[in-house]
Amino acid sequence: MKQKATQAIIEQGILPLYFNTDETVSVEILRAIYKAGIKAVEYTNRGEAALNNFKKMVAVRNEEMKDMLLGVGTIKNVQNAEDYIAAGADFLVSPGYVKEVADKANSIGMLYAPGCMTPTEIIAAENNGVGFIKLFPGNMLGPEFLSSIKEIFPKLLFMPTGGVDTTKESIEGWFKAGVCAVGMGSKLISKKLMEAKDYATIESDTKNVLQLIQTIKTK
Repeated sequence: MKQKATQAIIEQGILPLYFNTDETVSVEILRAIYKAGIKAVEYTNRGEAALNNFKKMVAVRNEEMKDMLLGVGTIKNVQNAEDYIAAGADFLVSPGYVKEVADKANSIGMLYAPGCMTPTEIIAAENNGVGFIKLFPGNMLGPEFLSSIKEIFPKLLFMPTGGVDTTKESIEGWFKAGVCAVGMGSKLISKKLMEAKDYATIESDTKNVLQLIQTIKTK
């Protein structure tokens, strides 16, 4: 399970993430990015509606998009993790490193990507069996941060989230620094597009970013 999720994220080179309070909007965005070619997505655990929305998304995924992996972000404690694992989550993402969540994920062979901002946090995560690090917030750290520390962590995979833009310059800068993928939220699935229910644009924007990343990766 861990390997499958890791591979899917690496192959597409991006992990889209979003949340919407509306169940139907959440499901339609999932359909749009799936049509664009996305096989792994992070749904943000934000507020009361998130878990119920996620359960609906899992049901739709099981019917229509069996090869889509649904992860959950903003997991801050074991209770969050257990609730979403029970609901059918394929992987877990946190804004920070939570040892108990890492333990839980390790015990069932699930991918856990904790948010880390310092070498100390990265070392703590690595020493507890974590192999995939979310650099967060990416806009505060920048590609230079990763370039400076990457050699110390040859076995780890890195993915920045926060402030990664849809431009060639932004994405290319991170890949040159050595990331395996970029996490992308509001820069890709914006509040404006969600409010307008403009699923066609979400699909085409996602397709464009996927193509851009493939071009950058094959350089």
